[in-house]
Amino acid sequence: MSEDWIARWQQGRIGWHQADGNPYLQRYWPDLGHNGTVLVPLCGKSVDLVWLAAQGLTVTGIELSDIAIIAFFAENEIEYTLDQSGELDCYSAVSVPIRLYCGNYFDYAAEPAMALYDRGALATLPAAERPDYIEHTKSLLLPDAFRMIISLEYDQDMANGPPFSVLSEELLQYWPDLRRADSHNDIDHCPPKFRAAGITEVIEAVWLTKQSDGP
Repeated sequence: MSEDWIARWQQGRIGWHQADGNPYLQRYWPDLGHNGTVLVPLCGKSVDLVWLAAQGLTVTGIELSDIAIIAFFAENEIEYTLDQSGELDCYSAVSVPIRLYCGNYFDYAAEPAMALYDRGALATLPAAERPDYIEHTKSLLLPDAFRMIISLEYDQDMANGPPFSVLSEELLQYWPDLRRADSHNDIDHCPPKFRAAGITEVIEAVWLTKQSDGP
């Protein structure tokens, strides 16, 4: 999976990237106050990082490809410093509270964060790897951390990922305190292989912790 992910960035096969950010984030992300940290696994070069930082949060993203990280800073015209002394290279923005770590997500360790924003990270992983991802993510969050998870649901018997289908039954086994806040058919933004296989519906669903006071 790691080699495939890096190859996709090298070849520019990043159809999942949303140039304008994810609309669910601004619609449902609550006011968490300032000075907290939000964890963003497999963050790519998402502009959602900039929006989260503007809410007064310290944004910590983890990304396997340095191509994605360097592109993020360049495209958003953000100056950064690079620290290579740790397990993962750390790219820190100079003017905004954003730190992006380059390397394997499972090698990342830090003080627990107060929030999680997972936009498709879970959906990039095959079923066999998802339980380990969840356990590692839980170790990086406070027990009462707010969580927003954006997943995909489709008939995987017709076509296989990535991105992979993560059905509600599986997600609620990991985190029973989630509630489904919204969803829509996102087939237009999915890989061509889905339509070629006859799939007409790929549901993008947003999940929030139940204690959230979303709209």
